[in-house]
Amino acid sequence: MKDKKQDNQIKITQGQTFPLTIKRLGINGEGVGYFKRQVVFVPGALPGEEVLVEATKIQPKFAEGIVKKIRKQSPFRVKPPCPIYEECGGCQLQHLAYDQQLKEKRDIVVQSMERHTKLKVDKLDIRPTIGMEEPWNYRNKSQFQVGQQKNGKVIAGLYGLDSHRLIPIQNCMVQHPLTNKVSEEVKQILEDFDVPIYDERKRKGIVRTIVTRAGFQSGEVQVVLITTQKEVPRKKLIMAEIQKRLPEVKSLVQNINGNKTSLIFGEKTIHLSGEEVIQETLGDLSFELSARAFFQLNPVQTVKLYDEVKKAANLTGKEKIADAYCGVGTIGLWLASGASEVRGMDTIEAAIIDAQYNAKRHEIENATYVTGTAEHWLPKWVDEGWRPDVVVVDPPRTGCDHKLLDAIKKVKPKKFVYVSCNPSTLAKDIDYLSKDYKVEYIQPVDMFPHTAHVECVAQMILKEEAGSR
Repeated sequence: MKDKKQDNQIKITQGQTFPLTIKRLGINGEGVGYFKRQVVFVPGALPGEEVLVEATKIQPKFAEGIVKKIRKQSPFRVKPPCPIYEECGGCQLQHLAYDQQLKEKRDIVVQSMERHTKLKVDKLDIRPTIGMEEPWNYRNKSQFQVGQQKNGKVIAGLYGLDSHRLIPIQNCMVQHPLTNKVSEEVKQILEDFDVPIYDERKRKGIVRTIVTRAGFQSGEVQVVLITTQKEVPRKKLIMAEIQKRLPEVKSLVQNINGNKTSLIFGEKTIHLSGEEVIQETLGDLSFELSARAFFQLNPVQTVKLYDEVKKAANLTGKEKIADAYCGVGTIGLWLASGASEVRGMDTIEAAIIDAQYNAKRHEIENATYVTGTAEHWLPKWVDEGWRPDVVVVDPPRTGCDHKLLDAIKKVKPKKFVYVSCNPSTLAKDIDYLSKDYKVEYIQPVDMFPHTAHVECVAQMILKEEAGSR
């Protein structure tokens, strides 16, 4: 019987062309359709479009294809303003009108809940995505790989989608203008001083990456040169030239990464000149950013995101808050004025040192930070008589560690506020907690316009509490 069923299923073959109606956007911003009941992913195709597709890759459970012809175009399709949009791959949705991007991002959250939870998704309060008034030039940090053409010209940019071809980027439309200007000038200085540029294939050369971070409020810029070794020819001359041509560069740093790796930063960081940090402000809070410090990439939307966290925490001034994955303390410090006490933890010691410093310089005395995991500290604090009313998490894309979620189930905070940068792992974690916690609402926030990324703030209430209201 099984064999007969398999025989009946028509398989897509490589190079085959076929018509496809695009039903939705996938998690990576690609169009998703079904041909003979097989799922097909088509980058660049939009929901509602009827396209002719050529199959390029066949996997056991799905196929990938490219658009050969658009037979019926989406009314929301627009001309991408970036000249290298299709080559670069850094953005995935510039060809979709911005208001519609926001609707599709909400739909990506809905799909994730349908796929990864047993909840009645049509009964969930999944709110419209909060967008940007000006959805361009929002990124405060660029990490451009450096390469050299045969004629000796130095280029800086990103590797093209699924390739090792470096796409030169002179004016990225989603980057802050200062990061564009500084990256371009530093690249020119490297060329002028004939600095050996790293060749990924030959594994020779010195300068690999130019990392540039700009303070939106302060106007200060930090440059990090990622090199394969400590010694750089004409280093002092290069530093002097950067300071001469770019007075806005307040901090110049070198990081050494000689490994064959896709990771940008290596372990050793050297302060070259200027300040060790640059200043940035979020709302009433100011932060000192060192070269390795994590900081949200879109400061304008971060204020909106953190205000949504504050709304979800719904503080009265009496609550004890635990801030897991606290990083440099941004979320906990944002909430501190409305709470009786904030305790944060992170496994990265450097981040905790920054968090303690940030609390001290803002004279926030009700926030303390410790190194370690939430699954270690939460039960320990409860044993000592300190039980959090609210736990806030802002985990990496992989979601929360199950040990942390198990600790949440044991500690039973009344409210659990989950800040997510990946709807799929958010949905899986919600499902894992669904016996103990009820999802009150999910608020998507667009932190990265023109890309497929969507952040969410989910407010979850302990079911015992929800039942008693």
